Amino acid sequence: MSATALLILRILLALSLYMLLGWALWLLWRDIRQQGALLAGRKAPSITLTVQRPGAPPQSFRFEQVEITLGRDPNCEVPLDDGTVSARHARLAYHHGQWWLEDLGSTNGTLLNGELLTTPTVVISGDEIRCGQTTLTLALTAHTLIADTLRIQSGE
Repeated sequence: MSATALLILRILLALSLYMLLGWALWLLWRDIRQQGALLAGRKAPSITLTVQRPGAPPQSFRFEQVEITLGRDPNCEVPLDDGTVSARHARLAYHHGQWWLEDLGSTNGTLLNGELLTTPTVVISGDEIRCGQTTLTLALTAHTLIADTLRIQSGE
């Protein structure tokens, strides 16, 4: 009888250990899935650039990508038809939760709100960028990462 009871206890102990292991793996899988969904849902907030060239009507460009190049080169996302602008003049990049403006070694420099840009700088809505004789005004949209995070945590 004691051998039968010992066998039953061993089986119950083995089952409980497998259940504990299964529960731990399920918790890890659920956490990894939530983190993956959160990271996949992170997007750059859209940005609108209003370009004002001398003697031309304003032109607006809206982007939802994480990097935007400004310059005379037709391959730039915002091509600037201005002889005082370098081929690849400046870059707007979204990282660390913010939009950054960087001069790409342009000949005449890039001005941000009237100040010469020497290092990558965070930009906000309403900032004015000047490349040569062309002025660009930024408009950023609200970011929805908080709503996405709440939706993922609630299991929707």
